[in-house]
Order: sequence, then C-alpha cells, then structure tokens
Amino acid sequence: MIVTKTPFRVSIFGGGSDMESFYSRSPGAVLSFSINKYMYISTHKYFENDEYRLKYSKTETVKKIADIQHPILKTALQMLDVPPGVEISSIADIPAGTGMGSSSTFTVGVLHNLLTRKNQFADKGRLADLACQIEIEKLKEPIGKQDQYAASYGGLNVIKFLPHGEVNVETLNLSRQRFNTLQNHLCLFYTGVSRSASDVLADQKKGVSSESAKFENLKSMVSFVDQGRDLLLQDKLEDFGKLVHRSWELKKSLSDKIANPDIDEAYNKALKLGAWGGKLLGAGGGGFLLFVVPPEKREQLVQGLGLRPFPFEIEFDGSKVIYYEDEDN
Repeated sequence: MIVTKTPFRVSIFGGGSDMESFYSRSPGAVLSFSINKYMYISTHKYFENDEYRLKYSKTETVKKIADIQHPILKTALQMLDVPPGVEISSIADIPAGTGMGSSSTFTVGVLHNLLTRKNQFADKGRLADLACQIEIEKLKEPIGKQDQYAASYGGLNVIKFLPHGEVNVETLNLSRQRFNTLQNHLCLFYTGVSRSASDVLADQKKGVSSESAKFENLKSMVSFVDQGRDLLLQDKLEDFGKLVHRSWELKKSLSDKIANPDIDEAYNKALKLGAWGGKLLGAGGGGFLLFVVPPEKREQLVQGLGLRPFPFEIEFDGSKVIYYEDEDN
C-alpha cells in the first residue's frame, strides 16, 4: 500500500497569467503558498487482479482503462500504462470548487502515487509538468499551470511562466520570524459556495488579446508579484495587504463571473472591520476569502464578518509519500 499527501495552495498575485493565452505573449508569474490541508491518495493491490477499483465521490469497478469515467484517473492510468489489479482511493481536507486548486492537487497526488508504485522517481518539476500535460494538453481544461507546481513544490514561491512554456520556481526562504509574522496577518474564511473553476476561467480567457484592456490588467497583476515578494522580504505587511487589495480590484475586471453581490458585500465589510486587503481564492465565484489584517484586529474581523473562519498554516514539503508497504511480502 502506498499513500501520498499533496497540499492545497493559496494564490496571492498573478492568477490568470499562468494560462497560455497570456504567457505566450508576455511572461506570467504568480506568488502563492501551500497550506497544511491535503489531498490523500492511496493505492493497493485489488483482490480481483483483472480489474481496476476507483473510489472518489463514487466507486468504479472496470476491467479496461477505456471504460473509466473519471477523466484524470483514466488519463493518468493510460499515460503510465498501469496494469489492472489496483485500487485507488482519495480523501481530501477541502471540497472541490473552493479555489485552492483541488483538481490539480488531485492530479499531482495520483501521479506521485502511481509513479512510486511503478518504482519510478519523479522530481517536483517533472511531477508538475506531467500533471499539466494531463489537465491542459490531454483533457483540454481551460486552466493554467500554477496549481500543479504549487502542489508539487510546496512552500512560498514565485512561479514564473515563460513564453515557450518553461516554468521557473523561486522559493522564498523567509526567516521563521518573518513566516510567523506573515501567518499572523492572514485570515481565511469559507463563503459556503463552491463552483467550477473551468467555467470562470473560460470566461476570463475570452478577449485576452495583446491589445485588450484585460491583457493590460493581467500585466499589471504580474508586476505585483515581484512587488509583493519584496514587501514580504521587508516585513511591510500593511503595504502588502493594500497591494492585495489593488490586485483584487484588477482581477474583478477580467470577468463578471469572478465576484457577485454577496462576495462584494463581505469584502467591503471586512475592510470596514480593519482588513488592509483581500481576495477570493482561485478563479472566482465562490470558495474562500483571504484577508490581510493586523493581528490586533483579527478577532474583530472573525466576530464581525459572519463567515466561517478556516484556520491554516503555511506548509513547506509539497507532495510526498507518507506510507509505503511492499505488497509482495
């Protein structure tokens, strides 16, 4: 039996610039970090050695990969040429459609587990690249590359997307004191609404030509990545929060599906309660709201906002194998 543990991510700046429609014209970049909430994938020998047993929100038992309904599992098993006689199960700390890259976290975790099962080593870059191949190239999902790299690498990173498809990951090695300071200024809330990121991203992708206002706004959002990194390195958390606010205002201009009246109301209320800035995680439309708030106003924000707070910590390991048992013995 093999169990992998793959983190979800929180994206701060640059979301949308990781899509080919943007970075093929101008370099993209995101600033993001992974959190201590995970996707767990387990595999072990299935009793019927001529069948595949797949357990996720439903259960599939099939003899041929071609008959599998789950698109990611089907494509991963095909790509890695995994023979029957295996059972795959998934458990997640966070539901899908909440803005933390659940689909890509699932894909990275499945690949990591199956590669380990085949005694094949994949470094973090290859793991992320294979996940991008499955989701973007094979399944044609209208998504970017940031989630796969964030889930694979873990930690606090600036991830850059170059015009020819290369991806560079720069890890921010802040001191423990600076990480604690950042952590103490972040507050996450669940809106109670989930949605399909693909729908929002497909709408956002429309009209992103090199001459469009959307394209120029995305370029501005990319410029915030380096600014945000520098502010973190200088412990300027108030300026960092205000930059997050500016980025959120620009992001809302990319699609009318990103925000809605309820989200706008909660966001504006948070600012009145003392938050310097914030954003809705992921493509938009629902999920989690993140705020940068001075620690002395955190409790005021939690009590006054009326949304469910979601405690978390930044994690640094990325996807990893947490259990391995040789089934041949």
